[in-house]
Amino acid sequence: MPEPYHRNRNRDRDRNRGRDSRHPGARPRAQGTGRGRPGGPRPRGRRAGGPSLTPGRAARIAVCLTSALVMLTSGVGWCAYHWLDRGVNTSSALDALRDGAPPGRDGAVNLLLIGLDSRKDMNGNDLPKEFVQDELHAGSSDIGGYNTNTLILMHIPPGGGKVTAFSIPRDDYVEIAGGRGEHKIKEAYGIAKAEAEEKLSARGVKGAELEHRGREAGREATLATVQRFLGVPIDHFAELNLLGFYDIAKVVQPVPVCLKHPVRDRYSGADFPAGPQQLDARQALSFVRQRHGLAGGDLDRTRRQQAFLSSVTHKLQEQGVWSDLGKLQGLFDVIKKDVVIDNRWNILDFARQAPNLTGGNAEFHTLPIEGFATRKGEAVNLVDPAKVKSLVQAMTGPKTERKDPGGGDAKPGDAEPGGAEPGGAEPDGDAKPGGSDPVSSGSFQGPPVKMGGVPCVD
Repeated sequence: MPEPYHRNRNRDRDRNRGRDSRHPGARPRAQGTGRGRPGGPRPRGRRAGGPSLTPGRAARIAVCLTSALVMLTSGVGWCAYHWLDRGVNTSSALDALRDGAPPGRDGAVNLLLIGLDSRKDMNGNDLPKEFVQDELHAGSSDIGGYNTNTLILMHIPPGGGKVTAFSIPRDDYVEIAGGRGEHKIKEAYGIAKAEAEEKLSARGVKGAELEHRGREAGREATLATVQRFLGVPIDHFAELNLLGFYDIAKVVQPVPVCLKHPVRDRYSGADFPAGPQQLDARQALSFVRQRHGLAGGDLDRTRRQQAFLSSVTHKLQEQGVWSDLGKLQGLFDVIKKDVVIDNRWNILDFARQAPNLTGGNAEFHTLPIEGFATRKGEAVNLVDPAKVKSLVQAMTGPKTERKDPGGGDAKPGDAEPGGAEPGGAEPDGDAKPGGSDPVSSGSFQGPPVKMGGVPCVD
């Protein structure tokens, strides 16, 4: 069992000590903290006399807030490391995966975004019934459990280039890590959490501590399952719950979206005309949660999530949220309350490696399924794990060397015959992120969604 989830941990301030050299952008390893470590646990909470959030300081951390909160799809140029170190919720769930991780591409960063469909707060308390039903339009706190209804792996190539994001359909029927058998991939979190809490309860653990440690087990199982399914290492992750999404949308609203057809769904509360429109927080949540009444069901909902992220990023680029101090304060509050990231993530270094996120140089793909079936009484997506691994690795791995038609050896990064630029698209439209082999766009589930605008979706 990894070290339990913790908040606002005070770590060693020497940023160079204990850095994980295998993963550029990793945050420093904690020194002398946690159970069973020399020095014992350190005090939690913000230090007395810490710096206040003045307008000038708010402006300096604006881009950092944007990156961390809008599912990390907006890049940053700089931010205060010590502010993040003390202000964000962190998890050590990735520690158990390091040794057995698949080999990665040197210098690249794989970031997993986790959207947790839970109607509970960080301590496991039910959200107010009226709020869940009237504002979130999400039923009771018993619905959803701890399913991860959003799983998006973002691959950031070394030295820049196109960022490629892979959405994993939530009902993909896969082998859950830890010998737990086959289930929907979204259920890995809840299954592992329930198992851990049963054991912890027998040992007398209860309350918020039980919730925190149970969630940590859920994160570990989710990360291990996704890493095995995709066949690439996960370097960092960020988790956002249902309330967090609403809180972010409330700060950023109105959010521009575009629909190809009018929709009306009593389950999610979605009731929108066709065409471009501006959504408030409540409507935005309905927009990304709707699946009933859509031809592709959950698969269309996945594209809604991708479109929402693209639209928010576009708005932040066009308007600059850092010019509004009220929104900055709102984002500051949300990140402390609703977002969890891994404890080795140095967002300052990450931001310097991923400038292309701010320019919209990113593209979403939905990983393919082979069909639908019923397993254990539930509707699931059938998948071909070998095919998925091959596809993801081809899109994220180094480009293979080929013979130059002129007789010499072609080098990775050379232009393709016919004038295609390195890292660009093949003349026939095949997807080919920077440094990887060409992959047919038809290999994915539906067309890609490109960042940097307001895409129109079903």
